[in-house]
Amino acid sequence: MKKLWMSDSLEQWQAAVDSYEAVVAAQGVARLAELDRWYRTELPGAIASRQPKHATHDELVRATEWKMARGVWRARNLVLVRGNSPDDVVKASTRALAAVPDPRVPIAVMAELAGVGPATASAIAAAAAPETYPFFDDLVAAQVPGLGETAFTIPFYLKYAAAIRDRAKQLGWTPVQVEQALWANAGGKAGAKAGKR
Repeated sequence: MKKLWMSDSLEQWQAAVDSYEAVVAAQGVARLAELDRWYRTELPGAIASRQPKHATHDELVRATEWKMARGVWRARNLVLVRGNSPDDVVKASTRALAAVPDPRVPIAVMAELAGVGPATASAIAAAAAPETYPFFDDLVAAQVPGLGETAFTIPFYLKYAAAIRDRAKQLGWTPVQVEQALWANAGGKAGAKAGKR
């Protein structure tokens, strides 16, 4: 795998982000392409259309399914996420998104919900505010120098997100674009399994 992170070539970064949909399709995971399209094209607008901004229970469940289809499937976490009451999801996501652009609060508040850790919390934050929050993915974290061993904790996410935001600023991109480019560059989980990491 090329060292995309260290590259200052906007063409190389653009090629990686342009390959994102093809890499999603190459994962061979049922519903991933459908969930990914929904996550990238419908969820941000749905959240933005509400005042105050929030995610619904169904959206949190679908975002969790997307995250797991793209990464590691954890059935127990999905059961826990589904077990949250719709009112609790609306209340937590409203509080979380009201705190944008604070780097920590939206992630911590969403992570108060059952089955929601920093990665799932970041999925909602990234959909609502892609200019501030990258989705938390271990394949991406592995490409960022100096982060150390990936830990699905809020302190690790804060370091990860700060590094992604800095790189996005250098490129004139959003953190979401940088995360997608790095995930595609790794070949997704199929690429990682094939030893491309």
